[in-house]
Amino acid sequence: MTDYLKKILTARVYDVAHESPLELAPLLSARLGNRLLLKREDMQSVFSFKLRGAYNKMAHLKPEQLKRGVICASAGNHAQGVALAAKRLGCRAMIVMPVTTPPVKVDAVRARGAEVVLFGDSFTDAYNHAKTLEKEHKLTFVHPFDDPDVIAGQGTIGMEILRQHAEPIHAIFVPVGGGGLIAGIAAYVKQVRPEIKIIGVETVDADAMARSLKAGRRITLPDVGLFSDGTAVKLVGQETFRLAKQYVDEIILVDTDAICAAIKDVFQDTRSILEPAGALAIAGAKEYAERAKKWKKPLKDAALVAVASGANMNFDRLRFVAEQAALGEAREALFAVTIPEEQGSFRRFCELVGPRNVTEFNYRISDDKAAHVFVGIEVANRDEPAKIAKHFERHHFKTLDLTDDELGQLHIRHMVGGKSALAHDELLYRFEFPERPGALMRFLQSMAPNWNISLFHYRNHGADYGRILVGLQVPKKEMKAFREFLSTLGYRHWNETSNPVYKLFLG
Repeated sequence: MTDYLKKILTARVYDVAHESPLELAPLLSARLGNRLLLKREDMQSVFSFKLRGAYNKMAHLKPEQLKRGVICASAGNHAQGVALAAKRLGCRAMIVMPVTTPPVKVDAVRARGAEVVLFGDSFTDAYNHAKTLEKEHKLTFVHPFDDPDVIAGQGTIGMEILRQHAEPIHAIFVPVGGGGLIAGIAAYVKQVRPEIKIIGVETVDADAMARSLKAGRRITLPDVGLFSDGTAVKLVGQETFRLAKQYVDEIILVDTDAICAAIKDVFQDTRSILEPAGALAIAGAKEYAERAKKWKKPLKDAALVAVASGANMNFDRLRFVAEQAALGEAREALFAVTIPEEQGSFRRFCELVGPRNVTEFNYRISDDKAAHVFVGIEVANRDEPAKIAKHFERHHFKTLDLTDDELGQLHIRHMVGGKSALAHDELLYRFEFPERPGALMRFLQSMAPNWNISLFHYRNHGADYGRILVGLQVPKKEMKAFREFLSTLGYRHWNETSNPVYKLFLG
């Protein structure tokens, strides 16, 4: 322990890293009833903490080792740290990365002059290949976590936290992949202020450290989830496990929805976008704070520190993150509702939804007796979906709550539709209206009840204008009345009945 304290105090990280801010997250703090402080490692030059350990390790190499060059395996952030350190120290760097690594990380490594080799689906696959290349090319391996100098470099974050916040700290939350970050922080904090809890956070589908600590030995996972690619590690380090077993108080597991919600929370507080692994600690702190509200003596106004470890987010993931965030923070409820296929029933259902903000509305005529509607509704808490479902049931609309149904969340919501033999005399129109709370229901109520709605699709994308696709069954003899209806409706609209895509999939 004393060795690590000395190593951290004398670590050579500030040639390339800076002391990152420790910032209060005011909105999150208010919601959690405790002061959540973010250690902003996403603000480093490589948008991650990893340059600390990588540079500290390489700065301690012998001149002949640097002359031959270095090699590492990494899901992205360690790779950027090694590439930056190699450029600064003037040596060759070969980086082996999983093929699943987001392009933004691969491109960033190449931009710093390193050679990139893509291999395998996980860090462990890349690691094994890198060890083979290490012997072939006589390079020096720079381990991303299981190395004392790397651990010490990451441990400087713990040193900074204690210097920046001299007042009491209840707990420090740290994302866990291979364990280098939590091992370094724990090695320093537990020596200086042992009363502070060190809590690791892992994903439910990459929980190698949690399983290993429970078993008392390192456990190799058969496979790992890849959403949080920066922590997708099948086997934690030997040295990191030893330190975690000695000094880590607890491991919290969170799912993808919780991570997405944490990314959104940090954005609302800081206007910064963290990568999934970067938001892991925040998701864990939220889970812990919610759990602490139910203690015999609830935790209140305590200082909680979460390491925002990285911001190398692939832009293409943002759409998925935005959709899953609503589920992760229990702000969206999903229902499959059966309503009678009769005039006026659609309007009656809309009246039951009332002023609630509708996030999604999908329907396709398929039965002459009943209609099945997929609807998403914004809610305030986890108890509300059950209440809404009972409300629908009381008014004789059979309801299936899909809020926690993964099939409904990820797939069925995008597949409601298809061709229907019942959709005769169907006209397909796109409508656009100013997006306001309750605007969708007002739009539906403005539709004339004379024509049956045979298709309906709406999804709230957070834009200024709502966009709706509607199929209406209008007999040819009523076309004049329909055109008059459109002219008085007041919404922009486009006739898509002749669109070849409609003909192919729906018409």
